[in-house]
Amino acid sequence: MALRSSAADKAYIVTGPTSGIGLCAALELAKHGTVVLVGRNPAKLESVKARIDGGGGQAVTVVSDFSDLASAARAAAEITASALPIVGLINNAGIMPNKAGKTAAGLDLTFATNHLGPFAFTDALIPHLPDGANLAFVVSAIEDPERKPAKVMGMRGGRFISVEASADGKWLAGGARMPGVDAYATSKQCSLAAALGLAWEIPRLHVNAIEPGINPSTGLAGTNPMVHLLGQIVMRLPPFGRYRSTPERAGRLIADVLTDRSGRTGIYYDEKGQPMTGSPLAHDPAFQDRVLAETRAFLATERRSEPTA
Repeated sequence: MALRSSAADKAYIVTGPTSGIGLCAALELAKHGTVVLVGRNPAKLESVKARIDGGGGQAVTVVSDFSDLASAARAAAEITASALPIVGLINNAGIMPNKAGKTAAGLDLTFATNHLGPFAFTDALIPHLPDGANLAFVVSAIEDPERKPAKVMGMRGGRFISVEASADGKWLAGGARMPGVDAYATSKQCSLAAALGLAWEIPRLHVNAIEPGINPSTGLAGTNPMVHLLGQIVMRLPPFGRYRSTPERAGRLIADVLTDRSGRTGIYYDEKGQPMTGSPLAHDPAFQDRVLAETRAFLATERRSEPTA
């Protein structure tokens, strides 16, 4: 679908905007400017666009499947070519399947969708964003092995070996027994480390991360029934209720972060919009640099291996 110029002086990109947190964020951001809806289902994208346009806002759609790295790069190029005044980007799209899967290119489906694709998309857009633009990544506190709700649910945090190993679906031994959790936690740990690393690497932009809280009603939780069930149980056990949120609340938080003009950067926000601390590994500058370097090197290798038309 062709993008068009807007009279608005601000535009915001939302990935994964057709349900749950992403949908609520898109509706909130539509109050502040044009919303660029990036997702893999054209019919659902058009439905959200119609809802925003019908409410007096403006939205454009870009079809992209972030599990396909070439598709992520094409989406970034399409947005760049549109000349829309992008001032904010929220990387929200993500999956948490209950079993391992592979992309058409043979990559781990969860790691490609949650980390590699969003990073490729963001890194391609960065040179074209104006100074002061806000970038944010929706991450997950289950990357931290000491996070209380995660420990109760039998999770062991991120199980990172290397970006290449993660792309191949290999994780550090001793992880969770629940299928899919190690892949998800590791992908989100890499996204958190990348966000914090980019904040230091590119000071002209404001890059932050957001933990949206426990949202068992979202489509993400529904992709892993065991996690959904345990999440419902955990929320009924004190003191874990304090981590509970809703898609609407998370959407408002995302909109607040993307429209903030205070210059805050390198912050990891909790579900209430307060700074929080993740795992020591994700906050280690050396690990952040490693994730950035290995991700870029892996993506460069993947681009070289793509067949030419």
